[in-house]
Amino acid sequence: MTDVKTRVRPAAVTLTPASEARIAELMSKAPEGAIGVKLSTPRRGCSGLAYSVDYVSEAIAFDEKIETPGGVLYIDGGSVLYLVGSIMDWVEDEFAAGFVFNNPNATGSCGCGESFTV
Repeated sequence: MTDVKTRVRPAAVTLTPASEARIAELMSKAPEGAIGVKLSTPRRGCSGLAYSVDYVSEAIAFDEKIETPGGVLYIDGGSVLYLVGSIMDWVEDEFAAGFVFNNPNATGSCGCGESFTV
């Protein structure tokens, strides 16, 4: 009998410590029934796709699941191809705070940075 080695598939998105901390904070304030937060790329904005992070109350079979110390990040199964290799960060400054994405698949974005194209 031969040994079969299973290769662990890397996560579609890499999270920075700041984004993991923000997910933990979100989950500490989550509404009842929330099992994690979900990243998706709905069609929106002047460039076509946008990043959206929302609470999720049920797991969907084709969603990617990333365990973090403070909670689970789900990635919409239909969005994974647009996000593979991305880095998700949480950035705060004097004027704004939000998740920021370094997405190698994006070929362009709108002037305000709210949407992107692939």
